[in-house]
Amino acid sequence: MKFAKHSLLLVLAIIVFFSCRNGTQASVRSLASFSSFPVAAALDSTEVRRGLLFHRLDSFFARRHKFAGFNGNVLVLKAGRVLYKGCFGYCNYATKDTLDAQTAFQIASSSKPFTSTAVLRLVDEGKLSLTDTLGKFFPGFPYRNVTVQMLLCHRSGLPNYLYFGERLWRTRSVYMTNDALVDILMKNKLLEGTTRPGRQFQYNNTNFALLASIVEKVTGKRFPDYMKETFFDPLGMKNTWVRDVQNEKEERKHAISYSAAWKVQAEDPYDGVYGDKNVFSTVEDMMIWDRAFYEEKNLSKEWQAEAYKPRSFEQRGARNYGYGWRLLKKPNGESVVFHNGWWHGNNTVFYRYLPDTFALIILSNRYNQGVYDVQPLFNIIGATKDTMPRMDDEQP
Repeated sequence: MKFAKHSLLLVLAIIVFFSCRNGTQASVRSLASFSSFPVAAALDSTEVRRGLLFHRLDSFFARRHKFAGFNGNVLVLKAGRVLYKGCFGYCNYATKDTLDAQTAFQIASSSKPFTSTAVLRLVDEGKLSLTDTLGKFFPGFPYRNVTVQMLLCHRSGLPNYLYFGERLWRTRSVYMTNDALVDILMKNKLLEGTTRPGRQFQYNNTNFALLASIVEKVTGKRFPDYMKETFFDPLGMKNTWVRDVQNEKEERKHAISYSAAWKVQAEDPYDGVYGDKNVFSTVEDMMIWDRAFYEEKNLSKEWQAEAYKPRSFEQRGARNYGYGWRLLKKPNGESVVFHNGWWHGNNTVFYRYLPDTFALIILSNRYNQGVYDVQPLFNIIGATKDTMPRMDDEQP
């Protein structure tokens, strides 16, 4: 048994060594991030199994990088341990600057759980109520009976600024801001896409932009500053920030956004709006964010439970939406909570399977819908036997 055990460890070390050499070229792949996994120091069958799992995940992403156009960073957690971390491709294609574990990405709609967490923190502190209407924060707001709760679960009936902005924001060289968005809504009642509040679920970026503005009204601070002071700095998320185009003293380094053909994705006026997007983060900081929920540093267990409850029932099925989180409910009541994202060339995956404290984090800066196809990963890891939604319909 002792001889067989050491032989298996030797074979495993050789497999991982050659997989790192023969996977993708070192010029487009960071291998330094693999050093956190102690393959050579494995002492028991559990470590051996973990090493084999590492190799399977590494091979999976190496193939996606080489044959399917994947360009980005990956981190997989389970039971509080890092199972896998890898970096594939370029931060800057023109200069051939490669990605590393500290590279920040625009995480697009995966920003929404950050915004909802901020709002629920203020509710828990008694500074805000879920039943507050928007008129409380924006006197004379023409869309009546819309509450904070409706914004959180996309049941406000408000129009989506990504659509009406094409008509009402004609200065394409100037950023729309949150204040400008509120001003447009104040001056234009019953814009196209408006429905009755509370009637139905309708995914809508306007909701979370307004939530960020409400945070500003309640705290007296700009939303990016509040998030930094309340969450990012206390948690040690050193490479995470909310982009604020009105206060950019210098551009922080981040992965450039590309099309599938490696063309730089130009910005548009909506890049000035935050709350619905515009959090920039790294896979390692997203790991810190994930763990902070289990440690109740972000929200209490009671308010997390509220955030993970389904809020829309017009259609039957396992998929639903809570307060800033997409939900996949299992028959036994357990949940996968997640929020993917897409903005310009950035595709983001953030899945959390709560019973196993499992998290899958994928940050990509080259447009690729295949990023959302996570079922093969769940099959490899064994986090859940349920079929995972591909989520091709993820909206910006």
